[in-house]
Amino acid sequence: MIGDRLKVLRSSLGRTQKEVSKAVGVSRAAYSHFENNRNEPDAETLGKLASYYDVTTDYLIGNTSERKPKKVDIDDDDVIMTYQGKPIPDEDLKIIKRLLGSDRDDG
Repeated sequence: MIGDRLKVLRSSLGRTQKEVSKAVGVSRAAYSHFENNRNEPDAETLGKLASYYDVTTDYLIGNTSERKPKKVDIDDDDVIMTYQGKPIPDEDLKIIKRLLGSDRDDG
C-alpha cells in the first residue's frame, strides 16, 4: 500500500527516486524498496516522506484516502467552556477573555 501511494505521488510531481531519496535522507535503493513494498520506512522516514509529499502519514500507510486532514473552523459560539465540568457563566467568560487580552467584544 505504501509503495503504491509513493509511486503515484512521485510520478505526479515528475520526480525521480534519486531526487526523493536525497530529499528525505535515504539511499535510492532504500527508497526503491519502499516503492516496491519490499521494506517499509521507519517512523522518522515516514514523517519525512509525508512532509515531502505534503500528505498525512495516515494517507501513506493507507488508513485514509484523504491526503490532507479536513480543517474545521470553530467559532467561540461553538465552544462550551467549562470549569470542573460545569459551564462557565457568560459574565465570567467576558472577564476571562478580557484578562487574556481578547480584542473581541461579544456584546
